[in-house]
Amino acid sequence: MIRVILTDIEGTTSSISFVHDVLFPYAAEHLPGFIREQQGNPEVSGQLDLVADEAGADRGDIDALIETLQGWIREDRKTTSLKALQGMVWEQGYQQGELKGHIYEDAAQYLQQWHDRGLRLYVYSSGSVKAQKLIFGFTTAGDFTPFFSGYFDTRIGGKKEPEAYRNILSELGVKARRFCFSQMSRPNSRPLRLPA
Repeated sequence: MIRVILTDIEGTTSSISFVHDVLFPYAAEHLPGFIREQQGNPEVSGQLDLVADEAGADRGDIDALIETLQGWIREDRKTTSLKALQGMVWEQGYQQGELKGHIYEDAAQYLQQWHDRGLRLYVYSSGSVKAQKLIFGFTTAGDFTPFFSGYFDTRIGGKKEPEAYRNILSELGVKARRFCFSQMSRPNSRPLRLPA
């Protein structure tokens, strides 16, 4: 019997177009100003250190780091430092009411049902944990974060790496047969097909 459900976000609980047509452009527009204003913030500064290391860029050249990040946004790079910085920008947008997370109606219903049945719910997405909490915390249907027991991002491993799923199973302390990973695309807005 399944005890744990691990869900993706893009194309599973939320529209891919929301991520690509709303969140990414919002981050691209607001990231430069955010970095210039917040570069002294230790959390931001630490991520900029990682960007400079990965890109082989001069850490002191903020304009070059911003251009690197903008290029990574255009490429949809799954870089942990980019995802972390995007999450910080989106947090401001959600808190200021400029962003509302999209969630499919049937996904919201399933999450409610699974939560009510006592299943442990987790999220695994290439977006940062901060971004995951924001999209579920500020949805058009309300706050879904109380339904989730935890979140995983690329720090656990890449989504195409089998080791990432072994790491998740190990961290959750469950056997594979009691675990369901819900990751699917929803072409033409077909209904979500998940365990009832």
